[in-house]
Amino acid sequence: MKATEVRKMSVPELEAKLTDLKKDLFTLRMQHATNQLDNPVRINLVKKDIARVQTIIREKSVEQ
Repeated sequence: MKATEVRKMSVPELEAKLTDLKKDLFTLRMQHATNQLDNPVRINLVKKDIARVQTIIREKSVEQ
């Protein structure tokens, strides 16, 4: 997910995306703990996406 894609979304869409990403991160961590995760790099990518979405939400709230 790129920042330009995230900036096009509205705040409610971003909050929904944030909850989805947090659920994904939880499932990835559970898979990693039980040695079922095929690609552990995906955890870092999801973390960065979460940070990206939180940053854009914060920017949009400061603008208003």
